[in-house]
Amino acid sequence: MTEPTIAVAAPSTHRSGLLIIVLAYAAFIGLGLSNSLLGVAWPSIRATFGLPIDAVGALLFGSTIGYMAASALSGRLLTQLRGGVMLSLSCGLGALAFLASGGAPSWAIMVALGVLAGASAGITDGGLNAYAAAHFSPRAMNWLHACFGIGATLGPAIMTGVIALGLGWRAGYGAVGAILLLLALAFAFTRQLWTDPPSDTQADTPAPVRGAPLLETLRLPIAWLGILLFFMYTGAEVGLGNWLFSLLTEARGVRPELAGIWVSLYWASLTLGRIVFGVVVSRISPTTLLRGSMLAAVLGTLLIWANIASWLTFGGIALMGIALAPQFPLLISATPGFLGPRHAANGVGLEVASASVGGALLPSAIGVLAATYGLEVLGPCLLVAALAMAGLFELLVRRTNAATQAV
Repeated sequence: MTEPTIAVAAPSTHRSGLLIIVLAYAAFIGLGLSNSLLGVAWPSIRATFGLPIDAVGALLFGSTIGYMAASALSGRLLTQLRGGVMLSLSCGLGALAFLASGGAPSWAIMVALGVLAGASAGITDGGLNAYAAAHFSPRAMNWLHACFGIGATLGPAIMTGVIALGLGWRAGYGAVGAILLLLALAFAFTRQLWTDPPSDTQADTPAPVRGAPLLETLRLPIAWLGILLFFMYTGAEVGLGNWLFSLLTEARGVRPELAGIWVSLYWASLTLGRIVFGVVVSRISPTTLLRGSMLAAVLGTLLIWANIASWLTFGGIALMGIALAPQFPLLISATPGFLGPRHAANGVGLEVASASVGGALLPSAIGVLAATYGLEVLGPCLLVAALAMAGLFELLVRRTNAATQAV
């Protein structure tokens, strides 16, 4: 079997290249929209189908299965279909899943549609990250992930609004499905722009580097540190996003309208942080920035857990968004540095896959614990995840420095 090659292209200044970036940003806004509805909608979904609090695990598990299967095929889809057709397909699948979920007559059908929604997200996330890594500048990559935060900020706001208007959670799912359908049509109409990379990116493209076999990458202990780090990161990010609304409304008596605003604040802080860090990333050491953000995440979890005063809890939520903001894009960008160019593509793929698993398993585990010990368990769970992230990152830095000194 032919081994994959890795090629990193310089950013394009061609007009079509700029339009491709804008369309890619729109795709990640759609991805954020689809990923952030559940946290606000879950109490209403539970009431509709008469479910226990930890039943969300089935939906998360189904979406993760769809995500992992689709993301594993995203590279081949990108090669065979090109970006525009691939994104039209993924957004079309998402539109079908969300529109159908808005009318789902049973919980079993809702879970099955979750698999389809996960497949949509997997194609978009895996394929577009691979395309962007090859053709976008580091700043454009950071802002691509900021667009996910924009969508994730709008998702809870949309769901909170339709519930406040008495339209119910089904209308929220239908609204996002309609937005994804519009995106699918936009990518279909512009599919020719993605047929080939813009011609002015070719001249600065370095010679391809022969990629290592996947099993060889998996034998590297340092690769497993990255895998575990992404598992914990996404578990913390999604865990807080999914359970914050329930914690505030069901355990702390916060009005649903205000709780929805606070959930949107969390995603907005994450988005704003990525925009700002995308500007300053060239002026601060990535290691220093990551260390500071991980310590800030520990402080944010303590403020949320302690619940000393509403304004401190509010501050902890905002701090968590800002603290988590630079971690995913910076760690993705750092992967070639600690794994080397031969293992970089495998490493990114494994990290993204691990992130999807963490985003399903840790929130599901929080749900199981909440069913037994109450929703206040969210605070200590987030603290454990934040401490684990900081510890894994320090191990990663030390292993990388040791390997560099050995050379």
